[in-house]
Amino acid sequence: MGKPPGMKRSFIKVLAALFTFFMEMNDLRVVDAKEYDSRSSSNMSPSDFLDSLMGRTSGYDARIRPNFKGPPVNVTCNIFINSFGSVTETTMVSSSGFYIDIFPVQFVNVLFIPQPAGPPVNVTCNIFINSFGSIAETTMDYRVNIFLRQKWNDPRLAYSKYPDSSLDLDPSMLDSIWKPDLFFANEKGANFHDVTTDNKLLRIFKDGTVLYSIRLTLILSCPMDLKNFPMDSQTCTMQLESFGYTMNDLVFEWLENGAVQVSEGLTLPQFIMREEKELGYCTKHYNTGKFTCIEVKFHLERQMGYYLIQMYIPSLLIVILSWVSFWINMDAAPARVALGITTVLTMTTQSSGSRASLPKVSYVKAIDIWMAVCLLFVFAALLEYAGVNFVSRQQKEFLRLRRRQRRNHKEEEGRFNLAGYNMSQCMPTKDGSAVKNAVPAPNPQRSTPKDIDAMRKKFVDRAKRIDTISRAAFPLAFLIFNVFYWITYKIIRHEDVHKQ
Repeated sequence: MGKPPGMKRSFIKVLAALFTFFMEMNDLRVVDAKEYDSRSSSNMSPSDFLDSLMGRTSGYDARIRPNFKGPPVNVTCNIFINSFGSVTETTMVSSSGFYIDIFPVQFVNVLFIPQPAGPPVNVTCNIFINSFGSIAETTMDYRVNIFLRQKWNDPRLAYSKYPDSSLDLDPSMLDSIWKPDLFFANEKGANFHDVTTDNKLLRIFKDGTVLYSIRLTLILSCPMDLKNFPMDSQTCTMQLESFGYTMNDLVFEWLENGAVQVSEGLTLPQFIMREEKELGYCTKHYNTGKFTCIEVKFHLERQMGYYLIQMYIPSLLIVILSWVSFWINMDAAPARVALGITTVLTMTTQSSGSRASLPKVSYVKAIDIWMAVCLLFVFAALLEYAGVNFVSRQQKEFLRLRRRQRRNHKEEEGRFNLAGYNMSQCMPTKDGSAVKNAVPAPNPQRSTPKDIDAMRKKFVDRAKRIDTISRAAFPLAFLIFNVFYWITYKIIRHEDVHKQ
């Protein structure tokens, strides 16, 4: 039997009413859930928000960089020598800096290193130089105190449930996020600052941008060319490099504006830092891959005021002092010898002191040429008196020779006078032959006092002439040397350095 049409229509109306009722109830639940979420997000405490953002339940893993995942891999061993120096002869040891990568064994499902599964992370760097100094020529390094700032984007840290546009977090939160593995390639020593707390800044923005700032004191190597020392200009670099991530994973770049800032009133003891800082890239190619690297070059020009006062002027005065002996009487031998030896020893000490604060390099420096020439002039002044004394004593040697000749003549005259007693025929000579019809040699004339004085005056005048010539020749030669020296190092070589 079929049902009447009226009952079918009533049944359909009941089903439609029930469906409408359930749909309205579902909409009400969705609206209530959204209102609850909005109320809960607005009332969420910062601690709860950070737990949901970076806590254990958030799924964030600080060991993995943004957009990365990776399978286990096998790697090999190698050593890259970064620096080699400080070879000590006394203890026969050496110190060096190098990287060691040791992966000789395959780790089974334990070690996971990142493999690229997304674009590389771009890290923007800038530094603020707080202090710059302690530039050491012996170790060829310099000391600098900086604020290092790094900025990158981590999409996993983006948030929208917290009202603030950025979050300034405690430095202890740094262990909970991924950070670039930046290191300084030319670093010899470094230390963090923790007075009164760790000098670190961590700031996270809404879009996931992370700002990480840290205060560091670094000792960086700076190879120097000291050929023009102390009128030289040096270029010291600071290299920022990634240690473990290749350029497929991580890329460093300088901030477009204000990449390197210097504290106002920053002064260096011996150098002037030029305002322009040369920024560039120093990408490193190792057998483990290509690693990102950026660098900044500081151009330093040495001020020679200290060396002018401590080295050049004293050595100049010592050379001038050695010339005083030219005006001292040549008969005053103790005074002239004492003055000459004193100036030579003083100049030697001065030269040794100038080399004490410099490395043992194989090439000749500008200060070495100056000290060597000054020592040469002082030593020449001492030798000049030796020549003067020798010339002034030639008349005594000449008189001594005349006396020796007269003595020999008297002996021969006594031998030949025996001929007056008819003994000449049997008088043998030294060679055994007899002297026959020997005629005595004429008696040399005795030197009169007037001749002796004239001869003495002749040689003394020659010695005095040497002193007179030296009074003009030594200062003139030293003046010519100074003209060539200062023009060469202060003008010619200085311009060549600036061109480079």
